[in-house]
Amino acid sequence: MDEVVEVHSSTATGRAPGLETLVISAPPLQLNCPSMARSPLLDSVPKIPKSPFVTRLMSTPVASPVKKAIASMQGYLEEVGHFTKLDPQEAWLPITESRNGNAYYSAFHTLSSGIGFQALVLPLAFTSLGWVWGIICLSLAFIWQLYTLWLLIQLHESESGMRYSRYLRLSMAAFGENLGKLLALFPIMYLSGGTCVTLIMIGGGTMKIFFQIVCGNSCNVKPLSVVEWYAVFTCLAIILAQLPNLNSIAGVSLVGAVTAISYCSLIWIVSIIQGRPEGVSYDPPKANSAASRLFSVFNALGIIAFAFRGHNLVLEIQGTMPSSGKHPSRLPMWRGVKFAYLIVATCLFPIAIGGYWVYGNFMPENGGMLRALYKYHKHDTSKMLLGLTSLLVVINSLSSFQIYAMPVFDNLEFRYTSKRKRPCPLWLRTAIRVFFGCLAFFISVALPFLPSLAGLIGGIALPITLAYPCIMWVMIKKPQKLSPNWCLNWALGGLGMILSVLVTTGAIWGIATKGIQIHFFKPQ
Repeated sequence: MDEVVEVHSSTATGRAPGLETLVISAPPLQLNCPSMARSPLLDSVPKIPKSPFVTRLMSTPVASPVKKAIASMQGYLEEVGHFTKLDPQEAWLPITESRNGNAYYSAFHTLSSGIGFQALVLPLAFTSLGWVWGIICLSLAFIWQLYTLWLLIQLHESESGMRYSRYLRLSMAAFGENLGKLLALFPIMYLSGGTCVTLIMIGGGTMKIFFQIVCGNSCNVKPLSVVEWYAVFTCLAIILAQLPNLNSIAGVSLVGAVTAISYCSLIWIVSIIQGRPEGVSYDPPKANSAASRLFSVFNALGIIAFAFRGHNLVLEIQGTMPSSGKHPSRLPMWRGVKFAYLIVATCLFPIAIGGYWVYGNFMPENGGMLRALYKYHKHDTSKMLLGLTSLLVVINSLSSFQIYAMPVFDNLEFRYTSKRKRPCPLWLRTAIRVFFGCLAFFISVALPFLPSLAGLIGGIALPITLAYPCIMWVMIKKPQKLSPNWCLNWALGGLGMILSVLVTTGAIWGIATKGIQIHFFKPQ
C-alpha cells in the first residue's frame, strides 16, 4: 500500500489562503530480503519515503553504481542477520569451537563413526533372517537411514537462521524442551558413553590378542591381564582426547576411517580365501516355539539397526562447518555424507554376505567375524595378517573413541559455561576428559558382558536413527496435512517407533531364553 505524505505550508511562510495542500504519494522503502526481515537490525532502519525524483534518478544509467551499492548492503545485512542467530556460548564448546570444517572433514568423521566393530556382527543377523530376508532388510535399512540422514542435514538450519548443532537441541526445538530431553537425552548419551565403553573392551581385548600373536610362546615377558590391557587402551584414549575440539580430530577420524575400511575388507577377503569350515549350515536355528522364532527375528533387526550408528553425531559434524545464506552448510555436508556412505555400503554388504557364506550358523555371538577368523582360520592364516588385522582394530577403536566421546565432553562443558558464563579453563577441560575416560574404564571392568547386548542397544538407538528425524521433520517443517511428504514421514516415524519396541522386546526375550554370561568385575 502506498504511503501518503502531506506537506503543509506554514502561515509563517506567507502561504496564500487559497493554496491547496500538496499531496505526494510515494511507496515506502522496501528491501525484499528474508534474512533482513528476521534480523534485529531492521528495527533501527527508518522507513524513509521515496520521491518521484528519486525514482526517475534510479532508472538512469548513472544509478547503476548506486544499485550495486544497495545490493551489496542488502547482502551484508543478510549475512549479519544470519549470524546474529548464533549463540556466543557455542564458541566456548568443543563441538562448535571451530567452524572451519568442509566436505572432506564431514566424510572423515562420518566414516569413522559409521564403520566399526558393529559391522563385524552383521552376519549374525543373517543366521535368523536367512539369505533373502537378510539382504532385503539390510538394503531397506540402508536406504531408510540414508533418507533420515538427509532429513537431519536439512533440519540443521532453520528458516529463522538458528543452527541446531546438537541432536538434543533439535529434539527440544521439535518436541518441546521437556519432551525433547525425555526422548533424546538418554539414547544419545547411552550411544556415546556405551559405545566408548564397548570400544575399551574391544580395543583392550584386541591388544591382548595382538601381543599374543606377535610374541607367541617365545617371549619371556609376563603377559598383562585383561584389566591391565583395558587400562593401557584407556590411557592412550585419554591422551588423544586432549585434542580441543571436533575439527581438531579430523586427522584422527581419517586414520579411523582408513583402518576400519582396511580391517573390514581384510577380514572378509581372508575368510573367503581360506574357505568354509566343514559342516557349515544355513538353516535357521531351531526355536522352541513360534514366539521364540519371532523374537529372534526382531533381535536380528536390532543388530542391523545397530550397524547403522552415527546419526547422533550428524548435526554435531555439520555444526563444525561455516554457513551463510549463499553458502549453507548442508551442501558440503551432504557431499561428504554421500561419499562416506558409498564406502560404508562397500564395506557392510560384503562383510555381511561374505561372512554368512563362510561361517553360516557357526558365527560366534560374541566378537562376530573377528572371533570367527581367529577360531576357524587361526592356523591357516599367517601371523602377519592376523597381527595386522588386530592392530587395525586397535587403531580404529582409539579413533572412534574420540568422536563418540565428544558429545559427552560437550555436554559436561556446557553445564560449566552455562553457570559461569565463561569458557572452560584448560585444567578443567583436561580433568573432564580424564574423568570420563576413567568412568568408561570402570564400567568396562564392572560390566564386561555389555558387547552381548548388541541387539538391545540397537533397539534403544533405533528411534534416533530411523524414527525421530522423520517426526521432527513434520513438526518443524509443517508440510501440508495428508500430503505425500506428510504421510511418508509420519508412516516412517511410526514404523520406526514400533520396530524399536519390537526389537527391544526381542533382545530381552533372547537374553531371557538363551542367557548371557553375567560376570561382574571379571572381564575375559
